[in-house]
Amino acid sequence: MAKRKTVYVCSDCGADFAKWQGQCAECKEWNTLSSLSVETASSVSRKKGFAGQLQSAQTLAEVSSEDMPRISSGLVEFDRVLGGGLVPGSAVLIGGSPGAGKSTLLIQIMCELSQRYPALYITGEESLAQIAMRAKRLQLPMDKLQVMSQTNVESICATWDELKPRLLVIDSIQVMHLDDVESAPGGVAQVRESASMLIQHAKKTGTILLIVGHVTKDGNIAGPRVLEHMIDCFVMLEGENDSRYRTLRGSKNRFGAVNELGIFAMTEKGLMEVSNPSAIFLSRGEEPTPGSIVMAVWEGTRPLLVEAQALVDESALGNPRRVAVGFEQNRLAMLLAILHRHGGLQVGDQDVFVNAVGGIRVVETSSDLALLLAIVSSFRNRALPSDMICFGEVGLSGEIRPVPNGQERLREAAKHGFTRAIIPRGNLPKQPINGMSVIGVGKLSDALDAIDS
Repeated sequence: MAKRKTVYVCSDCGADFAKWQGQCAECKEWNTLSSLSVETASSVSRKKGFAGQLQSAQTLAEVSSEDMPRISSGLVEFDRVLGGGLVPGSAVLIGGSPGAGKSTLLIQIMCELSQRYPALYITGEESLAQIAMRAKRLQLPMDKLQVMSQTNVESICATWDELKPRLLVIDSIQVMHLDDVESAPGGVAQVRESASMLIQHAKKTGTILLIVGHVTKDGNIAGPRVLEHMIDCFVMLEGENDSRYRTLRGSKNRFGAVNELGIFAMTEKGLMEVSNPSAIFLSRGEEPTPGSIVMAVWEGTRPLLVEAQALVDESALGNPRRVAVGFEQNRLAMLLAILHRHGGLQVGDQDVFVNAVGGIRVVETSSDLALLLAIVSSFRNRALPSDMICFGEVGLSGEIRPVPNGQERLREAAKHGFTRAIIPRGNLPKQPINGMSVIGVGKLSDALDAIDS
């Protein structure tokens, strides 16, 4: 008879412990350990069944390094985030807040790909009638896609072996369960073991596995953090409920670049690709207004032009507010300190609000200079030229540091009609850009002098 033992698993880092303790010894988080019943014999048999016969070791030079064939999803923006398309045998985790459009995106992809490949869509949250209604409303081809409502992983694997799909969707991993795991669906043990069995089956059969994952109120995937380590690619679909635009960002990808960004627009016919993302972030007013400037940020493998806005107003509170939407809160506080020390501008008694237009989240430091110039513009109530663009990282000593891909950023700005640019001196182009006057700055004081001239 198989022996069973109980281990305690951290939901944040996935570390295992023999006894329960209040604090995880690995990641130092509190109250994150939950019990997991492990059947040692069954786990060994699963590993043996997956590995098959023992294989001899080989040198790295003997391993075939040919590029793995990819399957296009039919959506260029989705393929861009994945690094060029779907890889057979890969597991892709798609997260997002409720209503972001995860199921809509997947039903679009699966209906189109089912015309060329065997495809199976498994739902554990919606009825089959609801999926059919959505596909009909989106006017998608429905005659080839196979669907099933099931939450038991053993039953899913049995159907999987029978139908032999090339693509499989699990919607969602939080409702899947195994009979031999003694916990409720959505718990650490169930999510971990269910995902492990599904991913192993996908690797063994060469099936493309697309898994939907719920997020917590903090924006993290619900369940154990180890789930993100098990999959090959993790993408997050983001967007405000009152905005028609959605951003798909890749935060892990074993087959391509990370932090790649895809832009979609939610329409009556589902998620439509945005071919020129910079245009949707440049919907500015006709007249220049204080506190607004366009910055060139680098997302994945391409530049994006995004409007940065700032509002500086006298505070009625004893502790002035610092609010950042689309930017990092701690970096805003650091930039305000740099502005005071090296720019001679004191905003300690002012409320400061900054915003990245379009709901995009800026994760790189090239937005530093744009944020500071927008703050200065709002504080002085003096509008900056509407045809001006800027980018650059600001150091603690007030220096303006160069950023990667400066030439591509300038070309993207020139293509959209910008004629002036304030950039780091280290990013000055060797050849002049037609129709654009470029000012290189080495210190914050130089940048402030440039907008005053």
